[in-house]
Parts: sequence; C-alpha cells; structure tokens
Amino acid sequence: MKYDKISSGFNSEKEGVNSLLETAAAEARRISRAIQEVAGTTVCKGVQINGLKKWAIENVCWIDSYTLLGEYSDRGSENEVYMDPVDQIVYKLNDFRYADDNLESFFQRIKIHNNLFADCAYSLHGFAKNQVGNICAVISQPFIRADREASIEEIAGALALMGFVPQQEGEYFTNGEVDIFDALPNNVLHGIDGNLYFIDTICLPSDDKFLDSYKSLSPHWMK
Repeated sequence: MKYDKISSGFNSEKEGVNSLLETAAAEARRISRAIQEVAGTTVCKGVQINGLKKWAIENVCWIDSYTLLGEYSDRGSENEVYMDPVDQIVYKLNDFRYADDNLESFFQRIKIHNNLFADCAYSLHGFAKNQVGNICAVISQPFIRADREASIEEIAGALALMGFVPQQEGEYFTNGEVDIFDALPNNVLHGIDGNLYFIDTICLPSDDKFLDSYKSLSPHWMK
C-alpha cells in the first residue's frame, strides 16, 4: 500500500525539523508566560495544547489525518506508533502524558534525548489528532534495524559508560544533571550493527518535581 507523503510545508529541508522544534517550544513558552501574567499560574497544559493546534494550522504544520503517517504499528503509554514502509521512518503521535501541567517539559525531553542519543534522535514534523481525537505532537525517528531487544545488563553497561548510575534498584538512571526513565528492554534495541539504540526512554532534568511528576503519571510506577 502506498501512503501519501506528508506535505513539505512542515518538513522542509530548508527550514529543518529542529527549527520547527525550537519554534514550537517558543510558542508553548509564550502561551505559558501569557497565562502566568494574567492568572499567576503555570498550570496551562490544556491551553498550550489548543494554542499549539491554532499555531500549527497558521504555520502549515497541522497534519489533517494520522493516516498520512503510514501503517499503524503499536500503542504505548504516551505514543501511537506508525511506520512509513516506503521511507523506513517511524512516526509517533505523542499525547503529552508526561508533560503533567505544562508542555515545556515535553520540549526539554526531546532536546535532552537528542543530545544523548543522536543516532535515534527525534524530529518534530507538526501536530495532529490521534485515533481517539487527542491533539498530539508528531515526532519521528529513523527505523532501527535490530535483531533483538537489549538486555537489562547491556542497558546498564551502556549507560554506565555514559556516566549514568542506577537509582532505586535500577528504576531509573542519573548523572546528576539528567534522569533517564524507562530504560527497559522493550525501549532499547540491539542493532544488527551491535550498537544499542535508546528509542523510547524518557529523559528529564534531575529535579524532584520532574521525578515526582513522572512517578505520578507512569503506569510502570503506579503498578
């Protein structure tokens, strides 16, 4: 089956998807600051999400249908996953679950992940509704050719080489500046080249508020 290509209006090589990421993050900050000035609060996630939809439509980065992304593959705790079988790209519709009450942490996450794991970096392509009608960020990663999931021992070893140490019996890893959550076998692939690819971990600044927020929202911690 051949899928329609996503419009180059929001996937331009000239503009660059990293440019879109920075611009969208700036818009989310602008909305947050405007609300804080009026209402004195940074609890503004819902307003930011709807504001980003309006902004995306105005800036030609609103995707009319998730069916444009390719073939539905899977659903995780925060992502609907689609596969473009032609270009071998994995698209994820992220519903901002772990952003808690402000979207700025979502954009921080993406930047931190890309700095740590450039070989499977995220690109922002725009915004769209997922299958249940929630407004999501449309992010993508290159398709990783893997022969299996990484083992817990392999994951811990790779992170140790990067300066990360396990906390709370391996529930998460930290280097004192960044905490990495969900570093589990189903989120880390062993590539056919022998390298590990951290495709779906959650990277947040080391801060008690982020740790507490993640624990309150993650199905893994709520078990």
